[in-house]
Amino acid sequence: MASLKTPSLKTPPLSLSSKSLLRSSFSATFPNNIRFSRSQPQSHRSLTVNATAPGSFFKKPTVAATPTSSSPGSASKKPTVLVAEKLGEAGLALLRHHANVECSYNLSPEELRVKIAHCDALIVRSATKVNRAVFESSGGRLKVVGRAGVGIDNVDLAAATEHGCLVVNAPTANTVAAAEHGIALLTAMARNVAQADASVKSEEQICWCIPCWEKACRLRFREGWIGSSPASQGTRDACSDPYAPADLARVIGVELVGLKEAITTADFISLHMPLTPATSKMLNAEAFAKMKKGVRIVNVARGGVIDEDALWRALNGGIVAQAALDVFTEEPPTKDNKLVQHEKVTVTPHLGASTMEAQEGVAIEIAEAVVGALKGELAATAVNAPMVPAEVLNELKPYVELAEKLGRLAVQLVAGGRGVKTVKVSYTSSRADLDTRLLRAMITKGIIEPICNIYVNLVNADYTAKQRGLRITEECIHLDSSPECPLESIKVQIANVESKFASSKSEAGDIRVEGQVKYRIPHLTKVGSFEVDVSLEGSIILCRQVDQPGMIGKVGSILGEENVNVSFMSVGRIAPRTHAVMVIGVDEPPRKESLKRIGEIPAIEELVFLKL
Repeated sequence: MASLKTPSLKTPPLSLSSKSLLRSSFSATFPNNIRFSRSQPQSHRSLTVNATAPGSFFKKPTVAATPTSSSPGSASKKPTVLVAEKLGEAGLALLRHHANVECSYNLSPEELRVKIAHCDALIVRSATKVNRAVFESSGGRLKVVGRAGVGIDNVDLAAATEHGCLVVNAPTANTVAAAEHGIALLTAMARNVAQADASVKSEEQICWCIPCWEKACRLRFREGWIGSSPASQGTRDACSDPYAPADLARVIGVELVGLKEAITTADFISLHMPLTPATSKMLNAEAFAKMKKGVRIVNVARGGVIDEDALWRALNGGIVAQAALDVFTEEPPTKDNKLVQHEKVTVTPHLGASTMEAQEGVAIEIAEAVVGALKGELAATAVNAPMVPAEVLNELKPYVELAEKLGRLAVQLVAGGRGVKTVKVSYTSSRADLDTRLLRAMITKGIIEPICNIYVNLVNADYTAKQRGLRITEECIHLDSSPECPLESIKVQIANVESKFASSKSEAGDIRVEGQVKYRIPHLTKVGSFEVDVSLEGSIILCRQVDQPGMIGKVGSILGEENVNVSFMSVGRIAPRTHAVMVIGVDEPPRKESLKRIGEIPAIEELVFLKL
């Protein structure tokens, strides 16, 4: 028996401040992102920043006077999940615990487009088509589509990615059921179980006479294997899977071969793959022409992976002796479907995952994935985002948070109208195989979101960066140390831009921020050439000052008088009694008067407020 398996194509503040040494004026960013100048007081406004041409990441911002407060209670509202096809009760119960759930089955395309505008998540099986029109109708609200099963051919992944919508599936819960059904079909086909059953039940067999039994016994069968005894039966099990590890193949007793060898030497071919552009009509006329005469085909994957017209001709021509099909290109198939009516074909109505255990498992698996995605957690079953094992996601979680915050800090330091086009990210690690896709995506998110009205996540980060002409290069600096810690540090540099906090520029002239994870908490460890050590929580105030006694007390007293709680404070300096950078963490955004008072301290040379 040769088993063909092809995997799925893995194809989610503005206005910083500085002042001159003459202190003729100064500017600072305030809680509502307004730039304040001592000589030009401004009223409270909020900024909406729109990127312009793809050739430049951002240009001069557009300022619109809009309310800054959100509607009461909006932060506590539960998300809405639309379940468009039947789902197990255990999954629904889990969803209802975290979200408002609406179960609406058999929706027309028009009805789905109307409902989706009011939903944060959508769960479907295989019948509902989630196309580009659905994503466009969502108006950007739809954040996750959950496919209760493995195949995702009914979801437009390109459109989902462009709209920043995560697509997750449930790839593990029904694998046992599908494998069992594949074996059931294979053995039923090899032993002509369906034909024998029909023969016994036919009218001429009701008499149970000896000639009738003899007639039934003239049915011809093929021997295969039982349990773990294929070797004793002289069979050879081969598998074509470009992603299957060789050691696993050895453990389960299969030989890894190329696709060409598999289809040309196999007596039985069992298909296990999703429907993708690469697998569509994989078994076509050309493939059938290469097969051994008398080959038998089992398909419990997707109907579209077989050219059904070519299979029908191969059956009639004697190349394919029998076929057992659980899936079809069009489901349900029409009554006059040539394969359904063919005497050499055994058919079942897409029962691969139809066990009670599988249905319950799929419901729970997809509900957990959708709930996690709505919470902003990284999804191990994401289809259109970096595929990372759950244990790796857990290990990288604090570094992912660090990466986003460093990107967010760096872009807030950019001044002037010149667009950000070049970003360099440096990772220091002892691991030679460090996967940086998640980290790069989150740095992109941190850079783009503060200055654009675009939602960025792991799904659309690379796409969004490309659309805006943002080029991110990466380098990994290898350390000779224990690989237990995945990363020592992350450094983000923005080149060819002006800075609103001059001290954030390195000797090379680029804006530079660096951070580490300490006790699983992101820390800022360097700004420009100044070493600091502060946890990246809440918001921070950066001050460049003359290094002299009493500065911490003066700044702290002002914040205390203004009832601003300081969570941490760190001072970095190059040499004593020269210049220093003070980094202050605050639990709540200071009022503009507080920042103005700090800026008026004679030893303060520049000041910036950064919102994380």
